[in-house]
Amino acid sequence: MILSTTPTIEGRPATQYHGVVTGEAILGANIFRDLFAGIRDIVGGRAGSYETVLRDARQQALSELADEARKMGANAVVGIDLDYEVLGQGGSMLMVSASGTAVTVS
Repeated sequence: MILSTTPTIEGRPATQYHGVVTGEAILGANIFRDLFAGIRDIVGGRAGSYETVLRDARQQALSELADEARKMGANAVVGIDLDYEVLGQGGSMLMVSASGTAVTVS
């Protein structure tokens, strides 16, 4: 499965459009509590464990997006957009969402 933020894939024209696909991952309050408890692993102004959790959530959202595209018969997703939103009372959760267009490329 080819995943791209660009609207096309160079040298691989889209032969069929299957529709919009999405994937989401929501991180709950417990994750944030654990992250802030482990804040001592900040090095050079960066929170390594926080970045790892966000990276994992992004990969989960992209994996769901790819699975949905595969079920539609696509072999690529183009125009992928990634969004991060704070949800819940007091901003206790973070949602990572990915959306794009499922296509078949040659």
